[in-house]
Amino acid sequence: PDDEGAGQPDAPAPSLHEQRLAAVTAALKEAGAARVLDLGCGEGRLIRRLLAERQFTEILGMDVSSRALALAQERLGRLPPPQRRRVRLIQGSLTYRDERLRGYDAAAVVEVIEHLDPARLAAFERVLFEAARPATVALTTPNAEYNVRYPALAAGGRRHADHRFEWTRAELRAWAEGVAARHGYGVALAPVGPEDPEVGAPSQLAVFRLGA
Repeated sequence: PDDEGAGQPDAPAPSLHEQRLAAVTAALKEAGAARVLDLGCGEGRLIRRLLAERQFTEILGMDVSSRALALAQERLGRLPPPQRRRVRLIQGSLTYRDERLRGYDAAAVVEVIEHLDPARLAAFERVLFEAARPATVALTTPNAEYNVRYPALAAGGRRHADHRFEWTRAELRAWAEGVAARHGYGVALAPVGPEDPEVGAPSQLAVFRLGA
């Protein structure tokens, strides 16, 4: 999901969402991943980007929305057969353990966790970092501090009506470092998008590495 409904401040192309996808793709490439999970894959934008890279030999996209998966299937169906054969789409929830998620090198979670109820974050953590346990996880989420730079967004408002929360940079760091410590990962955080000297970048990236 992108920041629908927030209004957009002046920003150069590419779009913020494209910058997120580029940052996640770069993290997965740097990790040397070949078999990748796209959790909360939506309509398949990240999958299409990953398919352009020969490094990624197998991609499993999962989403809770059957409508989003149908759109992804339709769009990916237009790709050449060699690319289509590298992708599989499944329906599933990020808060229930799923054996289909085991055995992958890396997972991408792009603008997804803010759509989960805070009470379900512990379940999400167990599903991904304890049960699936990929060597690398690249996760993005909005930086709530940047919201003051969106003119159309009311004070204290969120960027999307379906967002259950939005984290400041300190809140993401606290959560990410806690997850990493509990499950044997290291974590590095980075800004995504143009950085404001006062409130940081509009989005934030956490890259977890198992055993780092």
